[in-house]
Amino acid sequence: MVTKQFMGSRDEADLRRADSLAREIFSDVANKWALLIIEALGERTLRFGELRDEIEGISHKMLTQNLRMLERNGLVERTVHPVVPPRVEYTLTEPGQALRVTIDGLCDWTHRYLGHIEASRHRFDD
Repeated sequence: MVTKQFMGSRDEADLRRADSLAREIFSDVANKWALLIIEALGERTLRFGELRDEIEGISHKMLTQNLRMLERNGLVERTVHPVVPPRVEYTLTEPGQALRVTIDGLCDWTHRYLGHIEASRHRFDD
């Protein structure tokens, strides 16, 4: 196996690593389920079943996968309470709350331009 040595400056290497990480995170969170989970949690702490009830159409498997991904990326905190049966709760971390502000902006944009988007789609599809 051949490994290429990066010959740029340390700052360039840091920027490339940051860009790569940003693309990876965007890929992870830019799906409808992750966005809906973040929006559903808001400023609340919810149990798995409560989250599933909040998000119409999400399967147990998709909720589990997305919660794990969000936890891995530091956006959601999972707390397991040592009781029988175990009680597991989810809440947004500080970075998760900051991302929620961005998501709220996207939702506001959608509501603001919904009529324009629908009219454009109608013209295009006809």
